[in-house]
Amino acid sequence: MSRILKIDVFTDVVCPWCLIGSARLDKALADLPEDVEVIIDNHPFYLDAATPTEGVVVADMLREKYGKDPKEMWDRVESEAMTAGISLDLSQQPRMFPTAKAHTITRLAKPLGVQHELANAIAEAYFLQHRQINDDNVLADIAVEFGFDRGDAIDAMNDANELAITEQLAAQASDQGIRGVPFFVFNETYALSGAQPQDVFEKAIAKTLEEA
Repeated sequence: MSRILKIDVFTDVVCPWCLIGSARLDKALADLPEDVEVIIDNHPFYLDAATPTEGVVVADMLREKYGKDPKEMWDRVESEAMTAGISLDLSQQPRMFPTAKAHTITRLAKPLGVQHELANAIAEAYFLQHRQINDDNVLADIAVEFGFDRGDAIDAMNDANELAITEQLAAQASDQGIRGVPFFVFNETYALSGAQPQDVFEKAIAKTLEEA
């Protein structure tokens, strides 16, 4: 009989720590025994809900917010990314874009069973391929790779009702006390905040399965 491991994942595709955290989670899941069925539900969270349509220059935003040279902060993130097997150069993606459309298409991927994979692909397109993930065509290209009809994907990510649902869910995450991402909940019992080391994910998964 299969054991169920359900993981609720709260991320934003323009969050570099989310890219790292998701990679570490995936590595921890890779060695699970065959009798464990993993169900991952992705939930929207806005790193900055006020990001304008044209995006913002990340370096300028960080200087204004923290009064530091962005390279100091980028160096730490890039070093942590390397430990997760990710070659990351944050200077190559100068702008942060709004993510409502990306979250909407990810949310609607749930019936296809590819939410987590799609969210990862969008984040990788943004950080590693330096693509403009606020562009409908870029998102549609990625969505098609995961089973979407191209026209349906473009319609969905521009549907006012679907975007409103995404916004409501993102607000609910904040109402639940989630203040930062990545954030992971295992079998609705144990929570991990941040891009924890892989062994921390492994211990949380083992404890969850032990008590399941």
